Amino acid sequence: MSKSSINSSFASEAEFPLYVSLAEQFASIRSDSELLCDPLEIEDYGVQTIVDVSPPKWHLAHTSWFFETFLLVPYLNHYCEFHVDFKRLFNSYYEQVGAYHPRPERGFLSRPKVSEVYAYRKHVDAAMQTLLSQADHAQRDDIVRLTRIGLNHEQQHQELLLTDIKHILGRNPLRPVYKKLPQRQDKAPPLQWQAFAGGLTEIGHDGNGFGYDNEQPRHRVYLEPFNIASRLVTNREYAEFIEDGAYQRAELWLSEGWGAIKAGKFARPMYWERQQDGWGQMTLGGLRALDMEAPVCHVNYYEACAYAEWAGKRLPTESEWETAAASVVPTGNLRDSGYLQPMAAAQSGLQQMFGDVWEWTQTAYAAYPGFHAPEGALGEYNGKFMCGQYVLKGGSCVTPADHIRASYRNFFYPADQWQFSGIRLAENN
Repeated sequence: MSKSSINSSFASEAEFPLYVSLAEQFASIRSDSELLCDPLEIEDYGVQTIVDVSPPKWHLAHTSWFFETFLLVPYLNHYCEFHVDFKRLFNSYYEQVGAYHPRPERGFLSRPKVSEVYAYRKHVDAAMQTLLSQADHAQRDDIVRLTRIGLNHEQQHQELLLTDIKHILGRNPLRPVYKKLPQRQDKAPPLQWQAFAGGLTEIGHDGNGFGYDNEQPRHRVYLEPFNIASRLVTNREYAEFIEDGAYQRAELWLSEGWGAIKAGKFARPMYWERQQDGWGQMTLGGLRALDMEAPVCHVNYYEACAYAEWAGKRLPTESEWETAAASVVPTGNLRDSGYLQPMAAAQSGLQQMFGDVWEWTQTAYAAYPGFHAPEGALGEYNGKFMCGQYVLKGGSCVTPADHIRASYRNFFYPADQWQFSGIRLAENN
């Protein structure tokens, strides 16, 4: 990979922090991944419930593989790989790096043992600290940039860890509790509409701080005037949609979504359960009564579109969402709050743009004008997935607070429910 391709695609041109700061950040983020696994039992580490879910020990190993492959092997003299087969077992999808174990079979890997995966992390961490301490390294700029990519990559997997752990425990009939979580009983404010005049504006990463290649280049878009909802759609509102027979009404659904319903693929948000006294919901804190004031979560794109059709509205475009988000501070119910579950908006005005749930947009995930994937294997990070998926914005209750920004582009297939995904409405003005 050329230095120029790394510069243009994954990092700003701002001055780098001191190496000691990056080393401290590295240690902190790597520690966070292991802390997220502390509540697990050893039996939880190897479970893969669906193709989309990866076992927790795979996440821990893959994020170590990333640093080993893209930093330690090419940049640290005399580095000794921990295990010759790990380059294949824990490569996710990088064709240019070599063969990889099939994604649907990650749960087949009873070995390596969990203790060996933790030893692998310790081995990689020690080597990375050695590499980061070499401030006179001839390729130090590349090392800093690639380390930043690796740390942001690890934070993505921390979010996936919690998402996957929820599915693993949620499929267990014992309904295990990952962690005792705080609860709030706020009442959602009335939904209001925030008006935006439209016109010529810019979206995409602005060059300040870290940004992925798919957020770039920043470019101009023209928007017609639009209104966007002041808060997310709540569980109460979505329950009304269900009680109105929406899952039996073909006219509300995109053809693929209706076909999936007829095939029995889904009939409600994931983790909703009918109980004698109403709806229940599996959470990372165990099975609870559904909080009717909290945002609806774990709905797919088809459900989001159908709800918008039922409500006489639509989903926002990515450009509309990002323009609206630029008017608020990027704070909210993110992982750092400790709730690990969506919660009701606290007040009026434009709320919940960051945190709670990833918000479906009607925008297909595609390259921005002028986008070029970086050279080499890291060019596979985002670019090759720009087909058949939709953009989600804003982060969720399991997203690290220092990992989200208005320009961040998440993307999933329209049938995906297992992610912490929800709905914000928009309309033409």
